[in-house]
Amino acid sequence: MNQGDIVMKLARRTLALGAAALLALNALPAAAAEPVQVQWWHAMSGVLGERVDELTKKFNASQQKYVVVATYKGNYDELINGTIAAYRAKRAPQLVQIYERGFMTMLLSDATLPVQDLLTQRNYQVDWNDFVRPVAGFYSYKGKLMAMPFNSSSPILWYNKTHFEKAGFAKPGETWQELEKQLYTIKQKGISACGSVLAGDYHWSLIENYSAINDLPYATKANGYKGLDTEFVYNKTLVVQQVARVKKWIDDGVMEIAGQGLSPEQLFTSGKCSTYFASTAAHSGIERNARIDWSATYLPWEQGKTPKNSTIGGAALWVLKGGKPAEYDGAAAFLAYLAKPETQVWWHKVTGYVPLTDKAYQMAKIEGYYKDHPTREIAILQLGRGTPTDNSLGFHFGNFTQTMFAQREEFDAMVAGKKTPQAAMDAAVARGNDVLRQYEKLNKGKY
Repeated sequence: MNQGDIVMKLARRTLALGAAALLALNALPAAAAEPVQVQWWHAMSGVLGERVDELTKKFNASQQKYVVVATYKGNYDELINGTIAAYRAKRAPQLVQIYERGFMTMLLSDATLPVQDLLTQRNYQVDWNDFVRPVAGFYSYKGKLMAMPFNSSSPILWYNKTHFEKAGFAKPGETWQELEKQLYTIKQKGISACGSVLAGDYHWSLIENYSAINDLPYATKANGYKGLDTEFVYNKTLVVQQVARVKKWIDDGVMEIAGQGLSPEQLFTSGKCSTYFASTAAHSGIERNARIDWSATYLPWEQGKTPKNSTIGGAALWVLKGGKPAEYDGAAAFLAYLAKPETQVWWHKVTGYVPLTDKAYQMAKIEGYYKDHPTREIAILQLGRGTPTDNSLGFHFGNFTQTMFAQREEFDAMVAGKKTPQAAMDAAVARGNDVLRQYEKLNKGKY
């Protein structure tokens, strides 16, 4: 065999082996594509964290293309700070849960993708107009939903039915004036040790929502919706009278500040205090722990006022830039799943947060859910009461958390007797406006 024959023989053998290998490969079953992972950072611990895990399991089991991986990253403040650091390091998740006070920080960060665009571009049929207006209004910018509302709540008034009945009242009065008389009567008759307990987030229920429900301007420029040059003005409204009332209740022993290891909720559920201004999301804890006959009702309003809607607390899910197209497909699929009425109703029942769309609310109502759980409907009705005004739609303030901390410090100074209610609110507004001016300067032209 000459050299040319040897070369040809080797070539034929190589081709034969290649063909055999190709046939063998074709004979193998096609390997299933790995599902695309979507990373979601959240701030829900304890029982609510368990519900988040349950939610992602439900979504992951509903389809095979995507797997949402939910990871607890600390409380709201820790989460937003950790997200900013991760984004700068290019290690951010595709989805992150940010509380409502972080709206402006996220909106002007240039690090997010509008959820309404994300879902519309992928042909998901979401009725954006069906979202409860104070909820959608809080997370919208120029008519577009920027983040997907997730865990939304509103403060309500919880009360001890036995205490009120012993004092001769069927339920709490509708106005602050009526409620005040009742709480003083309960105290004077020795029915309870305290008429009310001050919640940890009192600034939300007793100042911010007080302003919205009584249709009082909290700040100029429609509470920040119409410009970064907004200024706080709540020191010129009935808010001063409101904080003076709280101070009087504390001084008179009608309202108690929690301490010595007991939370405000424990002071209510144990039967020590007769009322508690807190989120509707407290349902799960109160239903589980209360040893009293309790109920709930709307937040009071000022005598002579027509009450408006309350505003929300909680958080929304933001989509962060820097991901891959397939990851955004998965994020959109998950967000569309969250927007389904069936998902909304399930989340509402297991957490106490409000359903975010009217379809979901109607679904729960048709099921008869509120006949057995009437207090679960209060926050929904309160949020949907009347037509929102510039004073009640919500709050869009840069560095809102910092301004809130300043307000709380001044409130504490008032409670300690170091400042009058007017002086405390004047100082809170002045300090808050300094924060707003700094934010305006840093973000000029972005809003």
